[in-house]
Amino acid sequence: MNDQELTELVKKVSQEYFGKPFIHQANFNKRLKTTGGRFHLKDRHIDINPRVYQIYGTSKLIGVIKHELCHYHLYNAGLPAQHRNKEFKLLLKKVDGLRYAPKLTTGKKPHKIIHLYECSSCHLKYQRVRKLDTNRYVCGKCHGKLKFIKDIKMSS
Repeated sequence: MNDQELTELVKKVSQEYFGKPFIHQANFNKRLKTTGGRFHLKDRHIDINPRVYQIYGTSKLIGVIKHELCHYHLYNAGLPAQHRNKEFKLLLKKVDGLRYAPKLTTGKKPHKIIHLYECSSCHLKYQRVRKLDTNRYVCGKCHGKLKFIKDIKMSS
């Protein structure tokens, strides 16, 4: 599915479920990572995460489109269009749109790396998530010189 076909689908869903036309553009946006879609207030176009369509198919895609169209039509009507507002929740329930985006990540979490340092004077050990510049930082206890020991890979 390309952007033109997506725009046509959004227009069809808008007319069918909301009874109102969608007169702007809808695009796939690969930069969206965890969100299903985004409605832009400035120029009123809609971005959709292509992974929704690739992973879940047309049914979930239409659910995300309904969600974004709720923002679109409420904003155009001058009503509150945020997730927490009653009008948004009622309209979303009425058209049976998705409240939350489906899971779009692979489930693999990146490994967390812990950097281990030791004071050369008092032998106090430090564990840090971020690397330290050993020329700049010293031991907090005795002000001795720190030396790098090793990196520890932690699964989170």
